[in-house]
Amino acid sequence: MMFNNSGKSVLVTGSSQGIGHAIARLFQDSGADVLYHGRRDGERPSGVESSRYLAQDFLEEGCPEKVIQQAFETFPALDTLIANAGSYFDQPFLELDRASWDRTIRLNLEANMIICQEFARRLVDLGRRGSITIISSTNAFQAERDSVAYDVSKGGLKMLTRSLAVSLADYGIRVNAVAPGLIETPMTRSTLVGKAEIVREYERSIPMGRIGKPEDCAGACLFLASDFADYITGHTVVVDGGLTVSQIGRMPVE
Repeated sequence: MMFNNSGKSVLVTGSSQGIGHAIARLFQDSGADVLYHGRRDGERPSGVESSRYLAQDFLEEGCPEKVIQQAFETFPALDTLIANAGSYFDQPFLELDRASWDRTIRLNLEANMIICQEFARRLVDLGRRGSITIISSTNAFQAERDSVAYDVSKGGLKMLTRSLAVSLADYGIRVNAVAPGLIETPMTRSTLVGKAEIVREYERSIPMGRIGKPEDCAGACLFLASDFADYITGHTVVVDGGLTVSQIGRMPVE
């Protein structure tokens, strides 16, 4: 494998399934020590040792701080954070209640800010360089119908990435983001399974002609955390098959 991450220690939040799990597995396959994270003990992925899995719900008070404390206890040489934890709780805008808004912002934006802060503080105290990759979304810059809270939270992550890159540059900590487009995950599966017409319309809209897989995002994270990206910080890498660069998608061939 081109990327040899032997000696690198990585925490991937929200890695019990979906994009986070694919990221964690790729880092592990490349030789890194990887710490997985999910909300509950019962969500530990098959084949992952209990000592390499943290169960903490980011919506609980003080959880991000606990995760970083436990992560450095498990891997004292920790130098890489993939901040992936997040979810979707939106309702149609005219029905959007305060509880759903607060839950989205707390999980997708606030918890990720805190875990990045706690991670960076540890690295600075140790005099250690490192990298953070935040998983945002193409919703950060293209709105989706009835997705107001999610769109705002992901837009906030895009600016968080840029702001942290500036604030942490003097300490040798790089901060970048990956913005997935439509990726088939447990969160999006209900939109896609058994809905062939909808899937075909999505595929028509994506220049590369297919819906993304979690593994498509993992490679971008591996690169951004590597020495090959040592002079890259503050940027968002879009992984969407070209969806956001095309005006009308794939035109039918006559």
